[in-house]
Amino acid sequence: MRKIKNHVDELFKDIPNSEEKERIKQEIFQNLEEKVYDLMAQGKEEEDAINKAIVEFGNIEELKMELGISKPSKRPDRKKRAKIDLNFSIWGAILIIALFIFINFYYSPDNIWFVYPVFAILWWPLSMFYRWLKIK
Repeated sequence: MRKIKNHVDELFKDIPNSEEKERIKQEIFQNLEEKVYDLMAQGKEEEDAINKAIVEFGNIEELKMELGISKPSKRPDRKKRAKIDLNFSIWGAILIIALFIFINFYYSPDNIWFVYPVFAILWWPLSMFYRWLKIK
């Protein structure tokens, strides 16, 4: 039954220690152990019964969500992501516009043409701004 104990410990490794965690781990361990004994009584070998019990138990994500102890998502939420995208687009547009200004004044200072691509480039941060407003 050591394999079951190790499996239950692995399922709960990312949850902070508490009395509730230990109580739930013990309950799951006992349920799995009973399932193994039932399967062995039906004629299964111990190793097969342990594996079948673990597979049939499945994932504990639903249980974690129910208990409010699910680990936080590593992805930033939509609002934060939209703000990051907006900032990136603003700085990217500034750098690209600065490049066009430099090229314009370095290679053809008599002809001011950098204004035309600037209008096209400004659509990028503008669209990110409206996306950020929509999500906010």
